[in-house]
Amino acid sequence: MGTKLGDLIESEEISFEHLFNKKIGIDAMNTIYQFLSIIRQRDGTPLKDSQGNITSHLSGIFYRNAKLLEKNIKPVYIFDGEAPELKAEESKERRKKREKAREEWKKLKEEGKLKKAFKKATQSSKLTPDMVKEAKKLLEAMGIPYIQAPSEGEAQAAQMNKEGSIWAVGSQDWDSLLFGAERFVKNLTVTGKRKIPGKKKYRNIVPEKVESAEALNQLGINREKLVWIGILIGTDFNPGGIKGIGPKTAIKMVKEYESFDELMSDDKVDWDNENDPEKILELFLNPPVEKQISFEYGKPDREKVFEVLVEQHDFSDNRVDSTYKKLEKSLKQSQQDLGSYF
Repeated sequence: MGTKLGDLIESEEISFEHLFNKKIGIDAMNTIYQFLSIIRQRDGTPLKDSQGNITSHLSGIFYRNAKLLEKNIKPVYIFDGEAPELKAEESKERRKKREKAREEWKKLKEEGKLKKAFKKATQSSKLTPDMVKEAKKLLEAMGIPYIQAPSEGEAQAAQMNKEGSIWAVGSQDWDSLLFGAERFVKNLTVTGKRKIPGKKKYRNIVPEKVESAEALNQLGINREKLVWIGILIGTDFNPGGIKGIGPKTAIKMVKEYESFDELMSDDKVDWDNENDPEKILELFLNPPVEKQISFEYGKPDREKVFEVLVEQHDFSDNRVDSTYKKLEKSLKQSQQDLGSYF
């Protein structure tokens, strides 16, 4: 998903304390897919209730966001609206890949190859409309606001960041910068350890911050040329990018030209995607968004939280109750900061 700018732009490791009292616009679809992919049993089977309904996404939303709110970090979720036509082909390819991964996961699970099975299972996640509705219902019960974007959620989050209604965009994708976000935070809802490349060591996953102005200054380009780089190395609208062009080659190329037309006429640029590159550029620079959106944080509703999690999906009432009490306590302690919560 998204474009791969990590080889060009350095992110800064930060602590959760750095985000104290900050409003973060969460890329909802990206984050919920993450919950569906990672929160699974050892053999890759997602969490389910007694009726066989998948509940991994609800577990992630409740427990991970409760921890954020306990740290006085204020999430607001931004959901995707209508997908751009430019994304149609990529959506088809993703469905095919999910189906293939699902079949491979089942086979590996039957063979007892659990480590490999888990990896394939994470690639088979499917987010349904019903899951999205449940996610919104639980967020509302927790007092966490959500925004329905007209199109790409990351584009809407970037707009809100530019307007100052949120401090940063929370996502795992670098597309936030292409859409114009001034700041984005990675690993906000991710926990665990990550292998250090080339070593048999692991390090804890911590939040990472990227400042757009610093990144562009580091690269010596403007935002539009950053989008050029994204198009050269691949985006959701032209996956894979241009054959033979990686991040380092791309940065050299965009510095050579003053116009996108000149760049695309370079002999190295062999465009074989059905989407018009000019339309991709325009979508990143001027995406469909709503401006000056307002939102409020509500008071958590214990009855509604229990209805969604315990009554409808068999979550442990003791564990839900314990987490809810911690959440309620932390919100009362931060009453002055949270303002509209109480």
